[in-house]
Amino acid sequence: MHAQPQSWQNIALSLVPYELAGNSTPWVLATRKAAFKRFESHGFPTRREEEWKYTDVSLISKRGTLAPDNIPPEASSEAKLLAWTLPSEGMHLMVFVNGHFDSGLSNIDDLPAGVQISSLADMLDEGAELPKDLFKQQHEHTVFSALNNAFVTDGAVLNITPNTVVNKPIYILLIASGHGTAIYPRMIIMAGAGARATIIEHYMGTLDAHNFTNATTQINLGDGATIEHCKLTQEGPAAAHIAGIHVQQAEGSHFTSKSFVFGGRLVRNDITVSLNEPNCTCTLDGLYLLNDKQHVDHHTRIDHIAASCTSREYYRGVLDGESRGVFNGKVIVHHGANNTDANQTNHNLLLSRQAEIDTKPQLEIFADDVKCTHGATVGQLSDESLFYLRSRGLDEVVARSMLIYGFANDIIRGVNVPYLRTRLEHLLLDRLPQGEMVKELL
Repeated sequence: MHAQPQSWQNIALSLVPYELAGNSTPWVLATRKAAFKRFESHGFPTRREEEWKYTDVSLISKRGTLAPDNIPPEASSEAKLLAWTLPSEGMHLMVFVNGHFDSGLSNIDDLPAGVQISSLADMLDEGAELPKDLFKQQHEHTVFSALNNAFVTDGAVLNITPNTVVNKPIYILLIASGHGTAIYPRMIIMAGAGARATIIEHYMGTLDAHNFTNATTQINLGDGATIEHCKLTQEGPAAAHIAGIHVQQAEGSHFTSKSFVFGGRLVRNDITVSLNEPNCTCTLDGLYLLNDKQHVDHHTRIDHIAASCTSREYYRGVLDGESRGVFNGKVIVHHGANNTDANQTNHNLLLSRQAEIDTKPQLEIFADDVKCTHGATVGQLSDESLFYLRSRGLDEVVARSMLIYGFANDIIRGVNVPYLRTRLEHLLLDRLPQGEMVKELL
């Protein structure tokens, strides 16, 4: 067992009844205590562990306390401005501020029939029906997910009944505006057979927020369901963000994940997908833009359990300054998962001598008649491409920015929600030298 800070003795006090949502319900309190015990027995992961070999979480372990602030703070003017500028008529909006649902900033009144979305805290406090297996230890893929189980304060519970089509995206905006706040959101998404929806999780932090976000998202797809899940991490330059997205797919279902990281000092995303029945498809796309001393780690795992399933994984990274990226993508083709079709690719662009990337695509195959490929590249901007653009009259700075934009936008243009795609393009251009000039030339 790893040594624990003395202040952790005070953390357990937060687990006493009535201080966190649902603690008056015996099974909820028991689940919280068991989860915290698991975290306490293991402690923070260290770089001696293979899954954390390249990621140092001491930034989090040095915090004075991990306990969440259970008093919903007032939303900052920046948070309100962001929520108000979203095109509310084009989406269903649910806003959380420092881990707590804010009904005043949200707009979920016009949901179509067959869709229920609720605050997790309200459901736990009211003793509402909640699938207990979505809240218990089998979903604790890392010690951080155990910590989320122990301290989860709120989140969205989305239930889409069979054959329901949600035409407008469901936009879940999570704003960190408090200095030093620890935030533990949990998203539970259940899509019935034949259901279709697009869900966006947007984590946004004010520039002065030194918050720690520990998030878990669980997604269950019924037969033939189609879910597109987009995640944008845009927290402040001093923030730590550790998250897990865990997906279970039934026969003939289709899942797409699009992950974008533009902010945060330390970011770790664990994404796991289990293709449990035949004829499932899964696509994981991602883009990370890093500078200064940012550290971003993506660990993905796709389990091909059933036969005749297809998976695609395509991640790109742009690293500048003294930033460091980590990509570990694992695809496991289990016994009996014949006729699997899996492809995994990770491309990285290093813009400075100090930037680093550790990339490790992996394949484990235990079945016959499969088509599986994987690969990774690490490089710099092409001299030939730069020469070509400069020969057309562009100066070197604009030419470099044009090439970076093209490299990164290959992922962004696959986003199907116009508002989100435009926002991502603007975030990309804002990060590029002479971005306004690039925009004019496009």
